[in-house]
Amino acid sequence: MFALHPPVFKGIATALVTPFSRDGIDYVSFGKLIEFQLTNGVDALVVCGTTGEASVMSCEEKRQTIEFTVRQTKGRVPVIAGTGSNDIKAACLLSEYACSVGASALLAVTPYYNKTTKKGLVESYTAIASCSDRPVIVYNVPSRTGVNITPEQYLELSEIPGIVGVKEANGDLAAFTKTVSLCRDKLWFYSGSDELLLPFLSLGGSGLISVASNIIPKKLKKLYLAFLSGEIKHAAELQKELTPLESLLFCETNPVPVKTALYYMGYCEKLFRLPLTTMDEKNEDKLVAELIRKGLVKSEEERAAL
Repeated sequence: MFALHPPVFKGIATALVTPFSRDGIDYVSFGKLIEFQLTNGVDALVVCGTTGEASVMSCEEKRQTIEFTVRQTKGRVPVIAGTGSNDIKAACLLSEYACSVGASALLAVTPYYNKTTKKGLVESYTAIASCSDRPVIVYNVPSRTGVNITPEQYLELSEIPGIVGVKEANGDLAAFTKTVSLCRDKLWFYSGSDELLLPFLSLGGSGLISVASNIIPKKLKKLYLAFLSGEIKHAAELQKELTPLESLLFCETNPVPVKTALYYMGYCEKLFRLPLTTMDEKNEDKLVAELIRKGLVKSEEERAAL
């Protein structure tokens, strides 16, 4: 696939959780999580996205977290800063700051709650792209924003200078197929749904911006590489193998399950900000059981034997 702008990345990008402490951001845990991702071969990192709980972080926390991620990563992979907002002025200010501290690209979610019109959608993305000197990835997640971007609207957005890619999380493969057909030479496409990675790649996608790669980065990279090498049957088996865990990571509002999984794996505390709370006990038990089955955490018997 050819695009007018080089891709921000190809492969697997992790939409990082933000480890919290009682007083703010737990940067010690965050640094360990970033190193875990890089050691296991991810191709990019996304900070201050939905999984990072950016909507409950202060402006200063978001600025500090973006800057910390850039410093910790040290250019080893692209850092994509989530700067979108329902307040476009705030989105522009954060975008300018992210560019100034070295972010490689921006991820801008569709303005939410306000339920923009088609005209407002185009003007909002034009404003964000115009205040940035980095490429912008459009983030479509209608289950959270209340607005879905259609293939025809993607074609219009692709004409905005600076917009180079799409994170598609509407789960509609038919619409995605049409979008690729319309915009193949204008945009790069990334799945926003872990369980749809293989179908997206098959239809012309270039990778995944992933929740699950917080805990299974190596497995998802293996799936991606299997597809690239033409081992489609193996890639399909990996996709099916990962589906139960990926589903459990969305049995409650993201990022509650994935952050809970990281707690059991020893990477962060089980701390959330309201309105998010800890998991229902039955759901947490199911998640832990699957983590044990996948060998990601030890069972009580294994821990007792140590």
